[in-house]
Order: sequence, then structure tokens, then C-alpha cells
Amino acid sequence: MDQNPKVMAIILGGGAGTRLFPLTMERAKPAVPLGGKYRLIDVPISNCINSDVLQIFVLTQFNSASLNRHISRTYRFSSFSSGFVEIIAAEQRRDSPQWFQGTADAVRQIIPHIRDWGVDTILILSGDHLYRMDYRPFIKRHIEKKADVTISVIPCTPGEAEGFGLLKTEGDGTISEFREKPSGEELEAMRVDTTQFGLSQDEATNRPYLASMGIYVFSYERLLELLGQDEDWVDFGREIIPEAIGSLNVQAYLYSDYWEDIGTIKAFYDANLDLVRPLPKFNFFNAAAPIYTRSRYLPPSKIQNSDIGFSMISEGCILNGVYARNSIFGLRSRIDNGVRIEDSIVMGADYYESVDEMQNNLDVGRPHMGIGSETEVRKAIIDKNVRIGKNVKLINERGIEEEEGENYYIRDGIILIPKNSILKDGTVI
Repeated sequence: MDQNPKVMAIILGGGAGTRLFPLTMERAKPAVPLGGKYRLIDVPISNCINSDVLQIFVLTQFNSASLNRHISRTYRFSSFSSGFVEIIAAEQRRDSPQWFQGTADAVRQIIPHIRDWGVDTILILSGDHLYRMDYRPFIKRHIEKKADVTISVIPCTPGEAEGFGLLKTEGDGTISEFREKPSGEELEAMRVDTTQFGLSQDEATNRPYLASMGIYVFSYERLLELLGQDEDWVDFGREIIPEAIGSLNVQAYLYSDYWEDIGTIKAFYDANLDLVRPLPKFNFFNAAAPIYTRSRYLPPSKIQNSDIGFSMISEGCILNGVYARNSIFGLRSRIDNGVRIEDSIVMGADYYESVDEMQNNLDVGRPHMGIGSETEVRKAIIDKNVRIGKNVKLINERGIEEEEGENYYIRDGIILIPKNSILKDGTVI
């Protein structure tokens, strides 16, 4: 195999994102905001750019407009480069009349878009994972082992293992078995001596399982063969990978740094609020491998008479007389006097209101964009362009775990206010 492979990355945008609803009510899962100013899709794309993988397709089929807009405005390579980041939405063709039926089917349907690029190696990624990874050693191992498929794996504890597809390996890293979310005796049978991957004895005792991260390197020709074997094989984890293990050279590549699957509201909430800690598990402050996003040329944030700690404040915010702890304020957040915010994510706004628009709000009794005075917010996610009036309480005082109401949801005890919602003065949730 070529020691300087021609690599293309395919980022899977995921399905309808039902577990992240209502954050995915009007946007694709990879377009969900992250850390106040980024989108989830910025993470894998930035990892690719930092790894010199510059030909990138992003596959999606649900609510793709905002994702397409973000990518087209953000990732523009030089006209003297062959690099690109391009959205491919599910399309109906004569030879493929259906929507994407699964991860493998999505890649199968876009093969005509890949053929002309002359690539020999395909890197397949997920659009909703939070991690920083240099893919070059991953691809290098794939080549050195003359592998047909290489799967990135992460060591995990017995408590974590039941939620993943688990792999079993031989001494040289060859994968010999794969089981999807095993339990009981099947789980015990998937134990691996992870010291062979460089873990210490104590670490190996604590994390004796290898979980698939859903990140793969395929040799292009082998990928074509696997996808062509059976049209009913629509998923990598369920069908393609088990088939490959039975007949091809499938290798494991260990990744032992921070990695989080942002697949649920709780995972999204926890991963975001971890960012405000003094030493977060994922650190955006890494000049050697930055996470890129759209440059918006917003003014610096303005903060007056406020008491703010353990929080992140994005550009273009106006915070006046605010008490905040353990919270994130997204782009253009506007928070009025006397507001108290704790353990919350405020995603901000897509635009500023003009003076005339604000006067019109007063005339018709509509709250301004942002959060009105004397409001209390605790353990909440407030999506973009939300209007919250004065003296509102978002505190889930009853301790409800799951609920749906007018202009709000509660998931895992976390209050969610959907995009563009309006909460009138005095509302209590």
C-alpha cells in the first residue's frame, strides 16, 4: 500500500437526532451549538484539517439547511488547493431511490461522488463526538499493518462497556471478535488485556474492555467490496464490521485521551459545562491543534456590575448586573439586570435587535431577545433567539425528570427552552 496515501474523510451527520431533541428540532445534529461559539461538526472537521486531511464530505439528510450554511461560510480553502468541505444531503437517484438507511448505506449511496477523486484510503468519522485526535498516526498504523480496515478503540470500564460495541484482539492488535452492547456472560467474554496497548497494570485492571469509537479507516477497494456484498447491509457496526472481521485484516488503533459521544441531552449538557472548569477534559485552549469555526467579526463582550465565575462568555454579549456560576453564554447573549444563572447553557442569538425593533417589542408587550431582569435560571439549556421576560423562574423546583410543556421541555432534570421561544413575564417552570 502507498506510504503516502490519498485520504478522503467522510463525516456521518447522523439520523434525526431524536435523543438530542428539541435541540435538533430545526437543525441537523452536527449543527448543534457547542461551547458558546462552535458547532459539533467543527470538531471532526478541525481534527481533519489539523491532520492534513483536506478532502471532506459531510453526509446528512435531516434539517440540513443550517449545517450547509455554516459549512459554506466557514470552510473555504485556497483556490490553489484541492481541499474542500462539502455537504452531501441524501438524494434520490434512479439506482438509489431511498433515503440513507444507515451509516453504511449512506456511504454506499455517495460512492459516485468519491470515485473521481482517485483516493485509496477512506477515513469515516461521526459528526457528534467531542475529542481532539491527530488522524495521521491512525492512518500510518493502517498502512504499516497492511490492514483492510482499522478501527479506533478506546479502553473502558465494565460500567461503560455495556453501552458500546466491544472488540476483542489478538496480541498483534488484529481484531478477532466484535459484539454490539453485550451484557452478562457475553460482556465477561469480551475482556482484553489492555496492557498490550500501553496501559499500566492498574489502568488495564480498571479498563479491561475495548470499545469501538465508530471511527474507521478503510482501504478504498475493500470498502467497495464490503458495501457491494449485500444491499441489505446498512450499518457499519451491525453488519459491515462483523463481516470484515470474519474475512479481512481488521486492526485496532488505541485512543486513550478524552472522547465523548454527544448523543443525549445529558451528555451534551455535561460535556459543555465541563468546559468551564479550570482543567476541563476537553480544552479549546490548544494553539497546536485549534478547533475552527466561522469568524463573525463581533465586538468584544460588555460586562457591567456583574459577579461571574467559572463561566465562558462568547463574543458580542451584553451582561448587565448578572450573577452567574458554572455557565456558558453564547454569541450575542443579552442578559439584563438582576438575573441569576447557575449551571446553565445560554446559546445566545443569531442577530441583534435594532433600537426600532426593541421599541416595537415594548409597544406590543413582547420580551426583548435575551433574558429579562430579575429572572432566575438553574440547570437549563436556552437555545438561540429565545425571548425570556422579567421575573421568570426556570428552576424545576418540583424536581421533574421528564416533561413537555408550552415552550419548554425537561429531559434528565434539565430544562430546555427551544429555539425562537417566548416566555412571558413571571413564567415559572
